[in-house]
Amino acid sequence: MRSIHIAGWIDAVGRPTAATFVALFALIGFVRALLITVVPLSAHALLGDAQTVSVLFFAVSVAGLLGSLAIPSLVHRIGRRYVFSTGITMAVLAAALMSIGTTGWFIAGMVANALSIAALEIALNLYIMDHIPRRELGRFEPLRVFFAAGMWTLGPWLGVWLHANVGPEAPFALAAAAAVLGLIYFFYLRLVDHPAVARARRPPPNPLKYLVRFYAQPRLRLAWALAIGRSAWWSMYFIYAPIHVVTSGLDPVWAGAIVSFGTASFFLVPLWSRMGRRYGLRRLLIAGYLATGVVTICVALSLGPLSVAALILAATMAGIIDAVGNVPFLRAVHPYERPEMLTVYNSFRGVSQTLPPGVFALLLRSFELSAVFLVGGAAMASLAWLCRFLPRRL
Repeated sequence: MRSIHIAGWIDAVGRPTAATFVALFALIGFVRALLITVVPLSAHALLGDAQTVSVLFFAVSVAGLLGSLAIPSLVHRIGRRYVFSTGITMAVLAAALMSIGTTGWFIAGMVANALSIAALEIALNLYIMDHIPRRELGRFEPLRVFFAAGMWTLGPWLGVWLHANVGPEAPFALAAAAAVLGLIYFFYLRLVDHPAVARARRPPPNPLKYLVRFYAQPRLRLAWALAIGRSAWWSMYFIYAPIHVVTSGLDPVWAGAIVSFGTASFFLVPLWSRMGRRYGLRRLLIAGYLATGVVTICVALSLGPLSVAALILAATMAGIIDAVGNVPFLRAVHPYERPEMLTVYNSFRGVSQTLPPGVFALLLRSFELSAVFLVGGAAMASLAWLCRFLPRRL
């Protein structure tokens, strides 16, 4: 009987459930959340103004985007397990480099962090599409966001608090430790590649071929464009909301608190998920993009405490989109081309991290910081119109 019990336990580990990936995403999310506010504030302290910080984030994002193009080849050559391990290694390296505190090493750490995020996102999403049935993705995605909300609520505030009260190296050390814990948990799960898409011995496919294939499918193009808008708004929020708080004269710890309050909106994901099932995800996404855009514009038109309150409310509205934001892609992609299409789709992250600081670096040469929120809000409101082209049955 004991041997049967052990065999059943081992089999369960070999067939991970949705809860498995929820926990893994939460651990990896905590690594990112710890540094999400510390990094722009540290960059602002090193460089001195928001416009220069924008240029830095733009350059780092371009480097990360170019480097992430090698990930498909890594998936085909060494498998997802080692791509995930490489992503964790890069996360630890990034934390170590940024903790040194000099401008050159800090920039190198930012690049390593960008590469780590790309590798981990691709590997984890491939495992999810292998193990979570397509018809269950609409329920899994809100569950993942909800349980990650705790990490994203605690992380930004805790990172800044540790930086200010324990030492500049403290948040980076904790992030590295959390990354190692995520790797240990990953190997404990013993995830394996799906037999149909396991590591191939043939050369990796030509990226140009699956780029063309991706953009030939209107539903994938639409999902990609909407994902760029959603992720670009959060890139704007994570970079410029803390700087806005600090330049307004508030304590830096409040900058972390504002980001934490904003990401706490993810706890409303079950509510948005129920509304999506009742009224349709298409209507929910239209409402989410439009409300986020309007409230973000209010940030630019407000002063002092009102602008801070508007920032938190805008993040709450953006949480509507995050609750179901990846579902349009997950429901549209064909199973036999998941790795290739996911690689192209995940480029939204690199584009969304590159586009905002690039645009805002130019904008801030002539305008005040409030112009960032005015332009960002107008862009989000315009994406509500694109949501009209989503399938009604979504």
